[in-house]
Order: sequence, then structure tokens, then C-alpha cells
Amino acid sequence: MSSPSTPLLEVRDLRIGFPNPRGGEVFPVDGVSFRLDRGETLALVGESGCGKSLTSLALLQLLPPPGRVLSGSSIKLEETEILSLRGEALRAIRGRRIAMIFQDPMTSLNPVLTVGSQVVEALTAHRRWSRADAKARTIALFEEVGIPDPAQRFAAYPHHLSGGLRQRIMIAMALAGEPDILIADEPTTALDVTVQAQILELLDRLRAARGMAVLLITHDLGLVAGRADRVAVMYAGQIVEEAGTTDLFERPSHPYTRGLFRSIPRLHESVLRLSPIPGTVPLPSAWPSGCRFHPRCAEVLARCSTEAPLNTELETTGPARRTRCWLASPLPPRA
Repeated sequence: MSSPSTPLLEVRDLRIGFPNPRGGEVFPVDGVSFRLDRGETLALVGESGCGKSLTSLALLQLLPPPGRVLSGSSIKLEETEILSLRGEALRAIRGRRIAMIFQDPMTSLNPVLTVGSQVVEALTAHRRWSRADAKARTIALFEEVGIPDPAQRFAAYPHHLSGGLRQRIMIAMALAGEPDILIADEPTTALDVTVQAQILELLDRLRAARGMAVLLITHDLGLVAGRADRVAVMYAGQIVEEAGTTDLFERPSHPYTRGLFRSIPRLHESVLRLSPIPGTVPLPSAWPSGCRFHPRCAEVLARCSTEAPLNTELETTGPARRTRCWLASPLPPRA
């Protein structure tokens, strides 16, 4: 039994390595740590290339080869170390306790099978259902995720459906195993603004109704407000800031987070041009020394290029607040 203080999921010092064609190894995820409590939503935010999706794939041992999780990393589901699981023990976790909605539903769904048969397959993989019971449960899941005419849609192929309906099919498939944790990797990719809002509202409703924890992965801070309990901002393979959502939006402590906010358009402000962050995320084979954000930072100090900042705990009245920045004011030492 886990104690009340034990997180549902705890990731410690996660490092992922890939062979470097020029020799050696590169580390696109390099020392990531976070926790996820039952029933909460944690948003993992950052630009493309920061390592967000690789982090999520590592949680289910789904890294594309030849990627590997390095020794010293830990991913615990309550008291179970996921990285030590193999075979049936791992399959008992995948889909059943931790499920994932992948980025693009058109490429994630099999184009030559009906959407109903694909959800039936997910159901029978986790539980011993008869074909008739699995079909009835699939239709009920379609109804739960807001698919109109669910019985009729059971026989549809993915190309018959809109992007929003395909995403709802993916959500139904993820729910088939009754998971404790739902990973939503860019769940609104390629959807129009109205459908984006519908999908996010659906995830909120399902989380509340089922008591699931949600790991929401996105590059868009605008999607996070009002939906996540906490936010972890990721840059160049590391989490550079972590805070409660209210704290992060009111007082972002890392220059990268502030840069992300400056690049968001606001309806109530008449700004002729947005303020993008200069440059791009470096390749893992060329992580800068010191603070990895320093080549793009407008607030850079002399020490930033040579000394990697520590993960500093900051004062807060909400969830724990940490940042990797030499400009941060740490908590005073405890008496």
C-alpha cells in the first residue's frame, strides 16, 4: 500500500540516450524529474525539440530504437518501478494503468480497419470480453466521448471521420483500459480552434468523472490556463521551471517562460508585433555549456555561459515552485 504522500507517478533523473553518428551518445532528455498525483493535471510545456514527447514515451517503455533510458533513471507508478518491467508485467501497465493519446489521430489509427474494431481490440487486450460485450462497451465509450450516432460510427473507417471525431476515437481507445493516468501528447494538433476547445473540455470532464491523472503535453501555454493544476516548462532536455499554474502565469521566474508568454497573442492588447524568442532550440548534440538557454536569453549574466544553474526552490503559497536560473531568489535557509 502507498502512503497518502506517495505520488501516483514519480519520475526521477530521467536520462535518454541516442547514439551520435559522429561518435558517442547524445541526451535529448537529460535529468528530468517530476511527480503526478492522483486526479491532477500536470502540463509539460515547451517548444518542439525540447524532449517532451520522448519523456512521455519513456513512461511506457516505447522509446524508438536505438534510444535507451540510462541507468540511474527511475519511473515509479506508486511502488512499481516501470523501467524494471518486462513482458506481461509491462503489458499490464500499458493501456491499463497508463494510457496515451498520440499526436496525430490520422496516422495513429489503422486506415484499413474500422474504428470500432480498433477500440474492441484495445478492450480485449486488457480484459476478457466477448465480442458482443466488447462491441457494446465500445459504443458506450463512443457515447461517453461525445461521438454522435455511436452505433453507426462503429463501422466507419478513419478517413470517413473529421479530425475532431478521430481524436475522440483515440480518447475512447485510451479509456478502454480504465487507466489511472492519461497522457495527452499534443491532443489538439491539426484541429481548428473550436474543436481544440471541445477536445480539451472533454479531457477535463473525463478526468473529473473518472478521477484520472492527466499529463498534458503541449507547446502552447495558452491551452494550459484553467486546465492544469501545475506546469513544468521544458527546454533543451531539462525542466527549467515548475510551479502551480496560477503562480506560473502571475510570476514566471525563468526567462524562457517569460519569453513564451511574450510570444502569445492577446485579444485585449493592441500589439502590432509579437516578441518571439530569438534563435531555435539547439540540437542535443550541441547543448550549450552552462545554462542551456543562455545563447537566446535577453537577461543573460556572465556566469550563465559557464555554470549550470541549480534547480532552486522558490517561495510560494501554492504547489512547490522551482526554477533553473541564476536570477532566481531562493528560499531562505530553514532554521
